[in-house]
Amino acid sequence: MSWAQRIERARLTIDLEALLANRRTLARVAQGAELAAVVKADAYGLGLSPVAGALARAGCRSFFVARLEEGEALRGLLPGVRVFVLDGLAGRPPDRFLEARLVPMIGEPGELAAWRAFARARERRLETALLLDTGLTRLGLAEEDVRALMGDPLAELELVLVASHLACADEPAHPLNARQLAAFGRLRAMLPKAPAGLSASSGIFLGEAYRFDQVRPGAALYGINPTPGRPNPMRSVVRLEAPVLRVHTVREPGTVGYGATHPTRPGSRIAVVPVGYADGWPRAASGLGRARIAGCEVPFVGRVSMDLATLDVSELPEEAVGPGTAVELLGEGFGVDELAAAAGTIGYEVLTRLGRRFERRWRVPEGGA
Repeated sequence: MSWAQRIERARLTIDLEALLANRRTLARVAQGAELAAVVKADAYGLGLSPVAGALARAGCRSFFVARLEEGEALRGLLPGVRVFVLDGLAGRPPDRFLEARLVPMIGEPGELAAWRAFARARERRLETALLLDTGLTRLGLAEEDVRALMGDPLAELELVLVASHLACADEPAHPLNARQLAAFGRLRAMLPKAPAGLSASSGIFLGEAYRFDQVRPGAALYGINPTPGRPNPMRSVVRLEAPVLRVHTVREPGTVGYGATHPTRPGSRIAVVPVGYADGWPRAASGLGRARIAGCEVPFVGRVSMDLATLDVSELPEEAVGPGTAVELLGEGFGVDELAAAAGTIGYEVLTRLGRRFERRWRVPEGGA
């Protein structure tokens, strides 16, 4: 496909084959641990239905969401998988979890008591995951909470997972990783025996000791680098293209955009594309990064506005750029991690903010897997 094609509106393409290739890479690294998938926040903004469907067809049997409503939506799509809700009950009616066959990640003593009481009232054992706080200080049962459960068989519950979450997994040398690993082992030993999970995307790469029975990648599935500072082992999953709206040929010295931050020289040419911070393109990345037109890199110039961004296309032949010319804004070589670095944030934030105004296409693997 030629990048010089004409397009009518900004288009985000989600490559499901790349997604599944990333899953296969992670499975090789995980070396036998169950490879679950985190599909919270509408599969990181890429579409719960197509993403979860592709993963399930590829063999994924366990999924993680953040909210009850996300779990209910996923259950409607995939009746035969196990769905964990990371935020637990969060004050929501326990019967909705039971009706949708969702597994809450219980990480607060009062919530655990309420869930157990609900199980007793229903006279049935309920699938449950316990979330332990080993040093992140967010959700999770603290050590004193776990000690209070020592010797308790939790007979009302079918404990299907004991989990925790690493704070610094993307920094392999950080001492907190080893401390959390030790704390997780200590707390697990106080509880009834159950499958264990500690690692999300980056934790998978910390070594065998961190993998346990299950790993739960999210960002790495979607192409974000789980090993910052090293080459990205993941394939890029998203590609963002936008049409050129207009090309300005500068006749006299001037400036581009709000704040007049970028001076122009006579003879330069400025292309305008319909992507701005309302679409999730960070204003903090103004004047930073590069895009591609017909395989040639061109720099961003001037401030990103709500709906528009500008590129200096002076080095390209005039006939190569005009209204409708496709500009590749995100793709191989300049993906969400690179945009995040330019904006001073992280790839997770960029990925989940890519806007709903884009036309969205899902590239389905051959055979429909």
